[in-house]
Amino acid sequence: MSTSKNVVVFDYGFGNVRSAERALAHVGADVEITRDYDRAMNADGLLVPGVGAFSACMAGLKDARGDWIVERRLAGGRPVMGICVGMQILFARGIEHGVETEGLDEWPGTVGPLKAPVVPHMGWNTVEAPEGSELFASLDADARFYFVHSYAVHDWSLETANPAMRAPKVTWATHGERFVAAVENGALWATQFHPEKSGDTGAQLLTNWLNTF
Repeated sequence: MSTSKNVVVFDYGFGNVRSAERALAHVGADVEITRDYDRAMNADGLLVPGVGAFSACMAGLKDARGDWIVERRLAGGRPVMGICVGMQILFARGIEHGVETEGLDEWPGTVGPLKAPVVPHMGWNTVEAPEGSELFASLDADARFYFVHSYAVHDWSLETANPAMRAPKVTWATHGERFVAAVENGALWATQFHPEKSGDTGAQLLTNWLNTF
């Protein structure tokens, strides 16, 4: 079990906040569900869930000043984790049904339809984690995680040539085509899958996140 860390699950109307709360509490976190600006800013960790449409999630996040909270936490090196659409909105833009919506632009890239024989991608799948991943530490290469999504990021264009900066670690999965399944980038981590619905493997992953702060 992790030592107790205060984590805010950001409640902006678009996420499985209760499932996230239970999963984090299970691995030893002191969890609060709130959209309060100060509490979200001052927590040890901030988890941003997300379900539904990209455009609706972005509108809800902005209405709750979540865009400001994420930006300011990251500017101070304070941990933030996005899940599912909470990961997707961290990218530059999302395109759904021909409508383009600006994201938080923490990472370059576009969220678009997943090209696969069966959509949505719903169920358990393995991932391809990079060497040295902290997010997937202590997990087997064949560990499976629970996905529910119809849209994904299909490319990754953020690189760094500065040897003083740690390059982001990108994890991939495949359903019809390869897509970004998770990212570790300094204080900002995110998963396309749902760790809170992924049993023991998800619990270990959340523990790994808690152990970084």
